[in-house]
Amino acid sequence: MTSLVVGSVAFDTVETPFGRVDDALGGTAVYFSVAATLFTQVKLVGVVGTDFPDEATALLRRRGVDLSGLQRRDGRTFRWVGQYDYDMNVAHTLDTRLNVFETFHPAIPEHYRDAEFVFLGNIDPVLQREVLSQVKSPALTALDTMNFWISGAREALVDVVRRVDAILINEGEIRELTGRYNVLDAAREVQAMGPRYVVVKRGEYGSFLFAGREMFLVPAYPTFDVRDTTGAGDSFAGGFIGYLDRCGSLDLSDVKAAVVYGTVMASFTVEDFSVNGLLRANAGALHDRFKRLAEITRIEVPVDIPEIELVTEGV
Repeated sequence: MTSLVVGSVAFDTVETPFGRVDDALGGTAVYFSVAATLFTQVKLVGVVGTDFPDEATALLRRRGVDLSGLQRRDGRTFRWVGQYDYDMNVAHTLDTRLNVFETFHPAIPEHYRDAEFVFLGNIDPVLQREVLSQVKSPALTALDTMNFWISGAREALVDVVRRVDAILINEGEIRELTGRYNVLDAAREVQAMGPRYVVVKRGEYGSFLFAGREMFLVPAYPTFDVRDTTGAGDSFAGGFIGYLDRCGSLDLSDVKAAVVYGTVMASFTVEDFSVNGLLRANAGALHDRFKRLAEITRIEVPVDIPEIELVTEGV
């Protein structure tokens, strides 16, 4: 059981109505790894600068993350500054400094190349394609993307979407990618590009899974303490991929369960800044939230549906 993630390792400065952190550990590869290591072993490919502290790498190693693919370059680590208003579904980017991430090219170590599950974070689709050319025969490849690549590198993005098994994308992004407002229509169009699974993330409203002609809807886990939604989508991906790697199955029932586990992982993330919420998660807490989500979404269909007599006179 091994999963490979390729993506950003960053420092985030984030302000929300509920607090602020400066230069907190973040980035796609970090959130994914901390979430996925609750299920499986993770191999990370990314880049950091000389300012990346030893305590951050020690944290990831304690989680069992293989950092052989983490490049260290002269310069500063990628930094993002963002702000949220009370609509926590929308992040307002105030500053982005790519630093060493600007010239990053993923080099996949030889012992990473047989990973069973591969997650491509929302990096340049040209780089995502480079990763696919370096791995051997994974059971599942999945990618995330963002509006910047949809508008600025559409041809390359569509090409890599055709090559993967799954895409995890939010509502706004799938609408921009397809030009369709209706999410169901948009998801069907992306399926036609090639992926077997399309997961549409809807923030506090949950997510849709599209698999063949099947559709599966999961609400967000109800949490009363939302402080910061940064990294929630990447944590969702970690739970989704990590669970599939753990169970070793791509049966539809397991893919549906993976969506629920992704939802649960995201619920831990939003309860605190950086990866602090994720670090408080454990197997028992995951099971409890999975069970609770199953309970609150269950509905009993009445055995007898009463006939309704319609009044049509005078209509």
